[in-house]
Amino acid sequence: MSPTVHEVRNAIRVATGRFEREFDGSFTKEELQAICEALEIDINDVKRPSTSRMCRLIRVQVGIAASVEEADDSAFRKADLQTIADNVGASSEQ
Repeated sequence: MSPTVHEVRNAIRVATGRFEREFDGSFTKEELQAICEALEIDINDVKRPSTSRMCRLIRVQVGIAASVEEADDSAFRKADLQTIADNVGASSEQ
């Protein structure tokens, strides 16, 4: 059986040094920063990077989008999460 979106998010959280969440929820700003760090995305060019910018940078880094300008800044869909999980070495296998 395929892992749920919640399970994939939690696998990404664990792979990036964060705690699993009991309840389903999108990534926090701190979790997005941890994903950026795991993917070696330099977000230190601005004092407080926005969540939408981090989402765009993550999508570009893992190959979901070709450029920051083209990248979507909405919540990650399941296919996006699976691509991110593969890139951070996360396992959501049950």
